[in-house]
Amino acid sequence: MSKKFSVTVPDSVFNDLERLAELQGRPTANLAAFLIELGVREAKERGELPYQTDTTQKHRGAA
Repeated sequence: MSKKFSVTVPDSVFNDLERLAELQGRPTANLAAFLIELGVREAKERGELPYQTDTTQKHRGAA
């Protein structure tokens, strides 16, 4: 399942993101989503964010 949310970035970051997306032939939002996913994955690999098997239960307060 996918979730949507808004992100505010400085103009310079958005401009760079837009240019990179254009160079890669993909939508800016698609590239942003990929880069966020990549950052979270790398945080897990570095041990900064523990792996979790089912995030849905944790967010809903279920055991």
